[in-house]
Amino acid sequence: MTAITVRSVSKAFGPVVAVDDISFDIAAGSTTALLGGNGAGKTTTLSMLLGLLVPTSGAITVLGEDMIRHRYRVLPRLNFSSPYVDLPHRLTVRQNLTVYGHLYGVDHLKARIAELTEELELGEFLDRAAGKLSAGQKTRVALAKALLNTPALLLLDEPTASLDPDTADWVRGYFQAYRDRVGATIVLASHNMTEVERMCDHVLIMKQGRIVDQGSPVALIERFGRDTMEEVFLDIARDRQHPAQAEP
Repeated sequence: MTAITVRSVSKAFGPVVAVDDISFDIAAGSTTALLGGNGAGKTTTLSMLLGLLVPTSGAITVLGEDMIRHRYRVLPRLNFSSPYVDLPHRLTVRQNLTVYGHLYGVDHLKARIAELTEELELGEFLDRAAGKLSAGQKTRVALAKALLNTPALLLLDEPTASLDPDTADWVRGYFQAYRDRVGATIVLASHNMTEVERMCDHVLIMKQGRIVDQGSPVALIERFGRDTMEEVFLDIARDRQHPAQAEP
């Protein structure tokens, strides 16, 4: 079963083409990495999958719905997390979660917040202003916000950026457990190749707005004759051809 279908999608901002005729499928219940250097088109692609941007051309289907014509049918089943998007600093954690819960139309919201508070250990700072949280606390609150509506599709933009190794490992484990528990689909944009190798079933690699390669981490490493995804990423970013790819 396919959770996301993208066909011949492009997005231009005036003369600048941010995404250039990309097509791909993402299997339901999988974790797929969207990789690429800065300016490759990852964030624009995620924004179109979320319905925040409308493609200049092409078609996107998410959880069976056309995102151009019927995105409001599917938006309650999506959510998004990024360390680069702050919650309102003056509101407490509880107030922030309440506001977002109403925006997502979450039933039994108080009970859901209580459930996430226990699960993510938010109780100590639930009534503290969001602007006064530590980095690790902000990460837990961002997780709670992203999971309020128990999303069937979770889009993550650098979810462990700037976290210490212990907290980052906990976050990765939590996302994997969530996916396995509810059968969710995860799309992960990351620069952490170890994270990609650990979490992802499939990888899409973007460069200059195009999909230039894809496959499982194991398949990509083998095809490039490398030992890690980081080496594969650097080969693609620097236009290097490894001997394993060269013509005999």
